[in-house]
Amino acid sequence: MKTDIDPVALGVFIFFFIVVTIMGFVAAKWRRPETLARIDEWGLGGRSFGTWITWFLIGGDFYTAYTVIAVPAVVYAAGAYGFFALPYTIIVYPFVFAVMPKLWDVAKKHNYITAGDVVRGQYGSKALELAVAITGVIATMPYIALQLIGMSTVIKALGLTGEAPLIIAFLVLAFYTYSSGLRAPALIAFVKDIMIYIAVIAAVALIPSKLGGYAAVFEAADAAFKAKGAGSILLGSNQYVAYATLALGSALAAFMYPHTLTGIFASNGANTIRKNAILLPAYTLLLGLLALLGYMGIAAHLQVATNNDVVPALFQTLFPGWFAGFAFAAIAIGALVPAAVMSIGAANLFTRNFWRAYVNPDVSEAGEAQVAKVTSLVVKIGALAAIVFLPIQFALDLQLLGGMWIIQTLPALVFGLFVGWFRAPALLAGWAVGFFGGTYFAFADGLKPLHTLHLGDTAITLYTGLLALALNIAVAVIVNLVVPARKPAVAAG
Repeated sequence: MKTDIDPVALGVFIFFFIVVTIMGFVAAKWRRPETLARIDEWGLGGRSFGTWITWFLIGGDFYTAYTVIAVPAVVYAAGAYGFFALPYTIIVYPFVFAVMPKLWDVAKKHNYITAGDVVRGQYGSKALELAVAITGVIATMPYIALQLIGMSTVIKALGLTGEAPLIIAFLVLAFYTYSSGLRAPALIAFVKDIMIYIAVIAAVALIPSKLGGYAAVFEAADAAFKAKGAGSILLGSNQYVAYATLALGSALAAFMYPHTLTGIFASNGANTIRKNAILLPAYTLLLGLLALLGYMGIAAHLQVATNNDVVPALFQTLFPGWFAGFAFAAIAIGALVPAAVMSIGAANLFTRNFWRAYVNPDVSEAGEAQVAKVTSLVVKIGALAAIVFLPIQFALDLQLLGGMWIIQTLPALVFGLFVGWFRAPALLAGWAVGFFGGTYFAFADGLKPLHTLHLGDTAITLYTGLLALALNIAVAVIVNLVVPARKPAVAAG
């Protein structure tokens, strides 16, 4: 990958970055409410987003800058295994259609802002509420850091060195999120998604023609994997279970994250969510096209320092400078939108389910909004510090744990929407076993997302998060059966 400064590419990049920065600050006046000094207005946009705004917002924070960088990188390194992201995003939308409208109804009726609020309302358990809130925050922090990694990759490709450009970019993000709340990423998501679509469609339409066509691309990839003795353009028979469980587990985890739930809670109705479940698969098509860039990188014989450099190197090598700058701007903006929503989601959790629950139960609406604003700044600064002062591998390892952790909140958040059988002690016990058991498996396996079970002479490799979730549910069922329900107190007299 080139590391010299291309003035044209840098100029185009700066232009679009300035445009979205202005939009971020203007967003405070877009669909302006009477006041932003309420957490539901600042952190949920007043629950007023219709079908198209919700579509762009959820797409914007679900398909991130790191997705654009990482999915082709995995395909470049491992081949077909990297395509697990496609079935995962196909599986997730029926789940959204069936579950999320019900969750929205409950949240709207009781003015819940977070998953922790929902759990507290369903079960009356502050311990379970805190467990869900802590899980959401710690699972989100490395996710924000990954957006920084995606942005730093394109900044490096532009020839900019040092940490100053990254720090400046995220300070700008921090300030317009502070002033505009969720409206800022919702407005910017329109620009980000359109730019990503243009860049990816141009790439999959034009790059193969420069490499001899798609047949030549697949032949080159197949030959390269055979030559190095690792990876393949087709799954091996020993990968089927791992691939399927990774896709299923990732799908179940995807909408448990605070940032995706924030997009759901910000919608203006249950039907808006159902329409989005129908429309969002358009992003899966984009993701499939995006993954093919990994094979194109092999066919183009790119020389890259890390797998994450594949996409920037492709645009640098095969497109003029102005379009490379445009694509890099799309990826960088693709970091700003989800990072903003993630920090808002984490701030909402901290404010509602820790600050209000334990520090200041009598906090005013304005005070609550102010705590959320400050927390969103702290969250971003923490993620930035992790990237600047700690090895990048640290953030990558934590993100592998993040998906396994967040899926453990699914029973507490979802089961109560449909059945009233489970009780808080059982769900809390299940969460603890899933959370800590899954963490043990992950560390024992060298922070890999897969765990191998040995059943006699049979070895089965599957997604650690799904295994931990199975233990979580099993323990919750057993405890619910064994531990008797607490009888309500009888009033004296």
